[in-house]
Amino acid sequence: MPASAASAPIVVVGGGLAAGTVVTELREGGYDGPLAVYADEAHPPYERPPLSKDFMLDKAPLSDALVHPEDWYAAHRVDLHTSTAVTAIDTARHTITAAGHETPYSSLVLATGSRARHLPLADDSGAEVYYLRQWDDAERLRAALTEGSRLGIVGGGWIGLEIASAARKHGVEVVILEMAPQPLHAVLGDEVAALFADLHRAHGVDLRTGVTLGGIRGTANGAEVDVQIDGDGDTVTVDRLLVGIGAVPDVHLAESAGITVENGVRTDARLRTSADGVYAAGDVANADHPVLGHPLRVEHWDTAIQHGKVVAANLLGKETEHDALPYFFTDQYDLGLEYVGNPGPEGFDRVVVRGTTGGSDESSDGGQFTAWWLRGPKVVAGMHVNDWDAIDQVRRVVGSEVDADRLADESVDLADL
Repeated sequence: MPASAASAPIVVVGGGLAAGTVVTELREGGYDGPLAVYADEAHPPYERPPLSKDFMLDKAPLSDALVHPEDWYAAHRVDLHTSTAVTAIDTARHTITAAGHETPYSSLVLATGSRARHLPLADDSGAEVYYLRQWDDAERLRAALTEGSRLGIVGGGWIGLEIASAARKHGVEVVILEMAPQPLHAVLGDEVAALFADLHRAHGVDLRTGVTLGGIRGTANGAEVDVQIDGDGDTVTVDRLLVGIGAVPDVHLAESAGITVENGVRTDARLRTSADGVYAAGDVANADHPVLGHPLRVEHWDTAIQHGKVVAANLLGKETEHDALPYFFTDQYDLGLEYVGNPGPEGFDRVVVRGTTGGSDESSDGGQFTAWWLRGPKVVAGMHVNDWDAIDQVRRVVGSEVDADRLADESVDLADL
């Protein structure tokens, strides 16, 4: 480490939950040295889930998404720079460049997150197109969910389905255009993905799957989208268009600095990158996972928290690995679920559902059940729907080898597997 960096601050680059967790854990863990956060948005670090959940449903203001109120940072001697993008990293000299000024760091944490994947066909159409990734995106989209309007959603992933649920509660007509055979098909498989398709159709969503997009044209009143399903063409007319086709890790800083990038910033299990004194956390980190046995990049709330804790622990000299199983949750209509695990690159070969799935009318809440994804005898992921006492058992079973027939037998208690 260059001598100039010896008394320099720990610098955290990013404005999300991982960044906020790192500085919180450092201060709570007894670190008393200089500490700085650089966020390119105008807001202090905040959580992303409320953007598509509580805020979009008018259950809470966006300010509730803040990790801490802005005055917390000054009170805890954290030098917070908002609306300040870091433009360069010099890993040899241990410096960053922001707002035209070069600043040394003792250690650096990259928590740059991910950005919405764009659809050029939509961007170039002249239509009113929305994405949802940042605070300002959420404010703009919520204002557009007006009763009686018609919203087109390209993509039936978690964001698309959560916004569809919120839009229906606000009296918006919704059409979802999904390229896969079912929404969430790659993640959930045929059986469980079909349940989500039924849920949204039961709540009045015009869900079209197996879609091929043709042209998108902006009109005076919205957009026209040419679609094909099984060779049959149609034109979908909407007032506004939301594109929710995933996210890509924001790696440009790391890449420019010569830090190893591979589906995100590659790290070991302690979240150390290929550069001395540089860590990565949250959506941007593709980290070795000592339990799952393969690198993993996860774009979810819990991973951002766990990564933040692990990075802080390592900066405090505790030599800690990130070994928590991936976890996420979603709320759609009256359905709530929690999911644990990750099938990884080898995927799964069987899905077992225990319990009662939902009906096909608008009163359906999705039922109450657990679902399990297996590769051979090993449970690689598990999920409950509306069964809030099950999550601890789900965590215990995931990663275990089980008898699939006993797992499918509802008379066998999960604790006995």
